Amino acid sequence: MNATTLPSIQASINGVTLAEPNEQITPEELRQRACTELLRQAAQKDGLLAQDDPAPQAGAFSEAASEAIERWLEQHLNVPEPTEEACRRHHAAHAARYRRGERVHVRHILFGVTPGVDVGALRSRAEACLLDVRCHDGSSAEDAFARAARELSNCPTGAQGGELGWLTAEEFAPEMAQEIFGRAEVGVLPRLVHSRFGLHVVEVLQRDPGVEEPYESVRGAVQLALRQQSWITALRQCLQLLAAEADVQGVELDEASSPLVQ
Repeated sequence: MNATTLPSIQASINGVTLAEPNEQITPEELRQRACTELLRQAAQKDGLLAQDDPAPQAGAFSEAASEAIERWLEQHLNVPEPTEEACRRHHAAHAARYRRGERVHVRHILFGVTPGVDVGALRSRAEACLLDVRCHDGSSAEDAFARAARELSNCPTGAQGGELGWLTAEEFAPEMAQEIFGRAEVGVLPRLVHSRFGLHVVEVLQRDPGVEEPYESVRGAVQLALRQQSWITALRQCLQLLAAEADVQGVELDEASSPLVQ
């Protein structure tokens, strides 16, 4: 589903509204609020949070609610430890993720998300830009990507055609690094890359794959990755059960791609 802004006057969990009457939020943000409210009410039901805990305002939950949700999750999520066999299989299938010294030479065009911005319109502009720069074969005298970066990018690098230089995964926001590293793609990525800053059109100019690490050197990182996968799976199953028992109005939870509390 495209992230368009939605009025969510009727969206509620057991009568607790998720947005102000005139508030415009994306479907994904609305689903995240719904998931967090399900957990907040579950914590209240189990006596971990006071019944008079204030309802969230514009998606902002109380500090007590956040702490109670964490305690509730610790008590209810059953996350098994990954087996050695599962860890080795994961490493064999995703060895590129565990390279040492991988770098990419990239440039980008940022469509920044700022307070009050129409996210739907922003996404439409970003998608149009992505299509435009992908349609150029590089034969024209003027670099289409650099021109678009100068004209459209909300990042200061736009003045340099979006040039970011050679970077490692640690120098990116984690959500961007996940989309760029451990892959073989070179050229304009066929998808928008999301980050906390907004939407990015990204071009990978060159890749330095670095050195592949043996399993024994990255065993801890592999275990952590599999634990995180199991935790997310357990959380989604838990939210499905909570939603089935709740009065959910005005929000579709089946499409939630990330039910994690942000």
